[in-house]
Amino acid sequence: MKFKYKAQKADGNFYEGEREAEDKFALSRELRAEGETLVSATPLAESGSILNFDFKRLYTFSKRISIHDKIIFTRNLGGMLSAGLTVSRALNVLERQTRSVKFKKVIEGVAVKISVGESLSHALSAFSSVFPPIVISMVRAGEEGGNLATSLAAVSEQLDRSYVLQRKVKGALIYPSIVIAVMLVIGLLMFIFIVPQLTNSFKEFNMQLPFTTRIVVGISDFLQEHLLLGLLLSAGSIFGLLTMAKSVKGKRLIDTAVLRIPIIAPLIREANAARTGQTLSSLLSSGVEVVNALGITADVLSNYHYREVLLEAREAIERGEPMSGVFRAHENIFPPFLSEMVAVGEETGKLSPMLKETGLFFEAEVEQKTKNISTIIEPALMVVVGVVVGFFAIAMISPAYSLMSSI
Repeated sequence: MKFKYKAQKADGNFYEGEREAEDKFALSRELRAEGETLVSATPLAESGSILNFDFKRLYTFSKRISIHDKIIFTRNLGGMLSAGLTVSRALNVLERQTRSVKFKKVIEGVAVKISVGESLSHALSAFSSVFPPIVISMVRAGEEGGNLATSLAAVSEQLDRSYVLQRKVKGALIYPSIVIAVMLVIGLLMFIFIVPQLTNSFKEFNMQLPFTTRIVVGISDFLQEHLLLGLLLSAGSIFGLLTMAKSVKGKRLIDTAVLRIPIIAPLIREANAARTGQTLSSLLSSGVEVVNALGITADVLSNYHYREVLLEAREAIERGEPMSGVFRAHENIFPPFLSEMVAVGEETGKLSPMLKETGLFFEAEVEQKTKNISTIIEPALMVVVGVVVGFFAIAMISPAYSLMSSI
């Protein structure tokens, strides 16, 4: 592709020219290698600037960039800045080190924005779907306070803690999910291939079947005669649930249901309390104002009810009221320990340390509970499997024994 571009030489003079390159980022790299800085570039076949089209196109890559890549990026960037490297040089090193092609493009885009004089926080905000609000806000606070490297190290630690916490909660639910999925597949195969063989024997002898057996036979007959319709109904149900989960009302309904599941609800409460404490503490210690910190923390939490509490706390702060009262009023979803620690922090002026201690406490609680759940779920699933197998045995084997005895 051929570009008409404007660049700045090492002596500070600007000039315009035309050059062929794979894309605008490749053109920027070529000019950087020659000691020049690209200011703007326009493809001769289309209109647009380097700060327009290409940056919007990068949003198509954003959702596939892993949280692990972001943790490594912030950690290494902070380490290189503390070692004395400039932001541009550090980004250049990170671009070469990154294995993800999509993230490499994003880092190139950030480097281009830095090269034209923008701040790091403003450059990162151009890729807000890649970098979460907590990263942008803590970087901005670090720039304003003159401790950018420290802020990057803090946000890296916070992202890592959130990632580990999320992985623990998901890990505790993987085993039961796999077992339930295998049970459903085996049940479907039995209804399609095994039950019909037993049903034929019952029909030949014109037996009077029990109610449980008629239920099993009815399901099997439906799947035999309308297998395609059954699969379509199942696919439609799954699609409908996924669509509902993406809607506002559906998300609220699911978030409410999750908080009422006996074993899962306490884990969700403490996981959200841990993320609230950790995120707020990191933001406040980096110099972000309380009002902004509460709004950013609300964006970090996925459950609707917890976001509403934090937004309510933000409104209380804006009215000049303590936010501990809001947490105390919602102890049905936030543990009482959190509200008490927030109250102590507000009274002593040590809110950030108190929130950090709270986050660490609930993080340890979540770790212990995930271990307990793994221990509890195995026998619970065995009971469920036993009930299902028992129901099937009563429904199908009992008539078979009756048939054999009558013969």
